[in-house]
Amino acid sequence: MKTALVLGAGGFIGGHLVKRLQSDGYWVRGVDLKPHDFAGCPADDFFLGDLKDLTVMRRAMDRQFDAVYQLAADMGGAGYLFTGENDAEVMRNSAQVNLNVAETARQTDNRNIFYSSSACIYPKENQTDPQNPNCAEASAYPADPDSEYGWEKLFSERLYESYNRNHGLNVKTARFHNVFGPLGTYQGGREKAPAAICRKVAQAADGGTVEVWGAGDQTRSFLYVDEAVEAVMRLMRSDFAGPVNIGSDEMVSINDLARMAIDISGKNLAIDNIPGPEGVRGRNSDNAMIRAKLGWAPTQPLRLGMEQTYNWVAQQVETTAVG
Repeated sequence: MKTALVLGAGGFIGGHLVKRLQSDGYWVRGVDLKPHDFAGCPADDFFLGDLKDLTVMRRAMDRQFDAVYQLAADMGGAGYLFTGENDAEVMRNSAQVNLNVAETARQTDNRNIFYSSSACIYPKENQTDPQNPNCAEASAYPADPDSEYGWEKLFSERLYESYNRNHGLNVKTARFHNVFGPLGTYQGGREKAPAAICRKVAQAADGGTVEVWGAGDQTRSFLYVDEAVEAVMRLMRSDFAGPVNIGSDEMVSINDLARMAIDISGKNLAIDNIPGPEGVRGRNSDNAMIRAKLGWAPTQPLRLGMEQTYNWVAQQVETTAVG
């Protein structure tokens, strides 16, 4: 039986990845600071631990695995990453985890590694026009990410590239673009835009309003989690190291995303644009490289993913209200 180690298995994407690996016949060890909020403990072997602690990392990677998936990071939505209040912790925490992963993998000869980077590495100057952002992989340099989260991700990309050159680690890097879906954080400040908007719509009384940060004309693309996991599996089976975008190229404004959630809900709601952290003005996944290198790209319409996500979030909101 093949074996896999998923670091960050208690997170949103990590939890979905564990299930996919198991369905593909892997024995999976998962490690995280916390258990998964909604999926229980799907891994065959799961333990709680802080991967910033080298002792914990060595316990996690105490043997050779067929594949190591590194998704552990200090992260969240715009309300957490773009206020500037958490910059030092975001950089220190995530960088320390990646330093521990790289060195422990070298010491234990775990050479087949996936690293989850982010579209936040792209220069903010390339994302000032909401209708024409440039997020092609080659546009990452000259570097000027819009957040410390993006700077740390870019540093860790270079870290793994260095370990590849100097120590033969086969690290494959994906730049995720706004992955969303059921079983993800939807409240508390770390949630991303689709989950936050679905929650606000679900909580709003018919005839009321939904608050959206900023003017609402800022654009993004959002990738449903099942397609993100499929892309990860295809990348790991390929001979391409990346970095490569894993995201949808269906761009939408945040106001239109809110209108979509409102329409799915069947409610009559107005949008109230208020001041708040927005990030860059425009971001969209450029999928030319993933098509060329993997012969595949995400295709699921945003509307379908939003319907599935809204129904799940609305159920959570209703259950919480009843409880």
